[in-house]
Amino acid sequence: MRSFTIKLVKNIQQIIAVPMLILFIVSTNKKIILVDVRRWAKIVELLDTSDWGNLLYLLYKYPEFRNLYYYRIKKGNFLGLVLMHIIKFFYKECPSLFLYCDNIGSGLFIQHGFSTIISAESIGENCWINQQVTIGYNSKKERPTIGNNVTINAGAKVIGKVTLNDNVTVGANAAVVKNVPNNCVVVGVPAYIVKRDGLKVKEQLI
Repeated sequence: MRSFTIKLVKNIQQIIAVPMLILFIVSTNKKIILVDVRRWAKIVELLDTSDWGNLLYLLYKYPEFRNLYYYRIKKGNFLGLVLMHIIKFFYKECPSLFLYCDNIGSGLFIQHGFSTIISAESIGENCWINQQVTIGYNSKKERPTIGNNVTINAGAKVIGKVTLNDNVTVGANAAVVKNVPNNCVVVGVPAYIVKRDGLKVKEQLI
């Protein structure tokens, strides 16, 4: 009985989200949206249904996913952009999550969108960003570039014209103001390297 009730509630939630599916149908960004859906579904363990079902559930359940979804729609065609502004009136985004980025690679996961500003030149594939993160400018033109498979934990700051290369993890509340090489874990204010290529170290960023 309990499993039936859970399934029923989930189905109702998916039905409520159906109008947002219009944007997907008209969008030219279907492929990247589906990659996002599959990564989110894996992380939050929605592996028992179809891409369509997972998309509807994510749109209903996670306002952070909705922000990313609207970003993908906005980067697609004009029809999707127009319809998005109508749909957004009824299906709100996470109000304290801001995505200002020229290009965001597929598979971005935003665990909590509370008080999070993501303003980068570009973000690579399969990145993970937590709450209260600030990625942004230190002048009118200089902002970060984020590589592939980068994780930025709660409260971290990545500021200015810096590059976080592939497979980087930024610890909670760290402040990154210099480039971070591949395969590194950085912590602290200002951030320094505590692990490189799987080995413990203590190195200053250059």
